[in-house]
Amino acid sequence: MQGFTILKKMLDQKIAVVIRGKDEAEAVKTAEACYQGGVRVLEVTFTVSGADDVMKQLIKQYDDAIVGAGTVLDSETARIAILAGAEFIVSPAFDRETAKLCNRYQIPYLPGCMTITEMIEASEYGSVVLKLFPGQMYSPSFISNVKGPLPFVNIMPTGGIHLDNVKDWLAAGAVMVGVGGEITKGAKTGDFKAVAEEARRFIERIEE
Repeated sequence: MQGFTILKKMLDQKIAVVIRGKDEAEAVKTAEACYQGGVRVLEVTFTVSGADDVMKQLIKQYDDAIVGAGTVLDSETARIAILAGAEFIVSPAFDRETAKLCNRYQIPYLPGCMTITEMIEASEYGSVVLKLFPGQMYSPSFISNVKGPLPFVNIMPTGGIHLDNVKDWLAAGAVMVGVGGEITKGAKTGDFKAVAEEARRFIERIEE
């Protein structure tokens, strides 16, 4: 039941923040700022050098945070993430071997999908939540269109989600959203206070 428990906690939160950074220190500070702003689902991408160490540190720091790995392109990287304690795996595209490995260890796998064909294949390999990526290529109405032929599909749009449209996506049927630069952009200039404030605004908007 481990995978179902993790997924339920993620879906209850409604938002995952994508954590990037030029190095480990920036990634950790960005994640800390997001946590201070109320975010509890943190997706540390493997574009960060030492992403596995970042995850280990965050898991140790925050008992109530759900820490996972993003930009996972293959099963080898997924295994590194799982050994580091990742509770979920996110990919920009669907990968069969990664799906198999995550199923083996009961770790939720959220692959990026853009088409009905990709969504069906990912579902056949056990993915319960699918990442609609890049989200800015679509409008919220895409979800209701997909749910016509695929009512069982759970979609998490990622990319292009901002304060003005996050409620539209959720109202259209998104089970949660993935947000990156719209929250974390302040980290590039070292303004982590701005990151925390933007995270708080998103949480407040979602809870309205």
